[in-house]
Amino acid sequence: MQIGVPKEIKDNEYRVAMIPAVARALKESGHHIMIETGAGIGSGFNDEEYIEAGAEIIEESTPIWDRAEMVLKVKEPLKEEYRHLKDGLLLFTFLHLAGNRRLLDELLRSGGTAVAYETIETEDGQLPILTPMSEIAGRLSVQVGAHHLMKQNNGAGVLLGGVPGVEPGRVAIIGGGVVGLNAAKMAVGLGADVTIINRGHDRLRYLDDIFRGRVHTLHSNSLNIEHVVTDCDLLIGAVHMPGAKTQKLVTREMVAGMKKGSVIVDVSIDQGGCVETIVQTSHSKPTYDIDGVIHYGVANMPGSVPHTSTLALANATFPYIMQIAELGFNKAVKSTPSLERGVNIRMGQVTHPNVAESAGKECAPLRF
Repeated sequence: MQIGVPKEIKDNEYRVAMIPAVARALKESGHHIMIETGAGIGSGFNDEEYIEAGAEIIEESTPIWDRAEMVLKVKEPLKEEYRHLKDGLLLFTFLHLAGNRRLLDELLRSGGTAVAYETIETEDGQLPILTPMSEIAGRLSVQVGAHHLMKQNNGAGVLLGGVPGVEPGRVAIIGGGVVGLNAAKMAVGLGADVTIINRGHDRLRYLDDIFRGRVHTLHSNSLNIEHVVTDCDLLIGAVHMPGAKTQKLVTREMVAGMKKGSVIVDVSIDQGGCVETIVQTSHSKPTYDIDGVIHYGVANMPGSVPHTSTLALANATFPYIMQIAELGFNKAVKSTPSLERGVNIRMGQVTHPNVAESAGKECAPLRF
């Protein structure tokens, strides 16, 4: 199979969709790998390492899109890349189409196939490719929040861990999944006063058990959310449903009632965000202020730690990439239900139910 990896062009996105070790394994299995020059530098991998692994280095992205049967990316195609989308192309990347109608329409128009990392789901509900990125984003959310709470960054000047004789900062986490769990680990480690809100009682019981009473747990309802939001110093949005647009759980009125200089980090921004006042920002301009509350809505948070993120992503994507390359798309999808759930667009139709519902489209069964 002809497999292409273009350089990421999203603002301050330094990850790359393939590491040299994966390129070597694919090459040894008889596949041809094309890497755009400089694609791996931000993650710590230079062109020479890819050449040694057997990959072909291409000077610009256009030949990669033109020649490849499967294009691997980290983040969704931007408008500059829409012209490359075409019939017969298999795109394998993070897509988050529920929050990006323009891209959805472009993919439908192209007639190609789009498989989303974030909706690959196992029988037991695990998200094997999204999970490592969620772990990283959850941990970064507290790190980023603590940074923006500093007075020189227009924050309230609160140290999350406090000091003897002074109360610690309060961290509220909406959502107790992978992002929420990892955010809580970091916040508890800093010594913050942490509250997790989640809708499932079994999950709350699990979180209470593993943290041994070091976090407060509350059921998700508007009263509890309002209470913790208006009392916290750092609010972390960690709500997620595969392929679906995120429900707005924190209202504009709740944000207006928050402390001046408090910080919101909405990790669910890829799917629209769970805070009504959040909009997508970038690493170049990560924050904005509404009602004296700092909002952080960077959609590619793991891109700020690309070496760690790229290795974690490569570990998760490699089995699926190899399976598609070895069996071809149709056989790979037929033999792997988790991969089948990852297919969002096929032959001009939406094939994932949550994506279809978010877009107001009919969900079509996969056709082979």
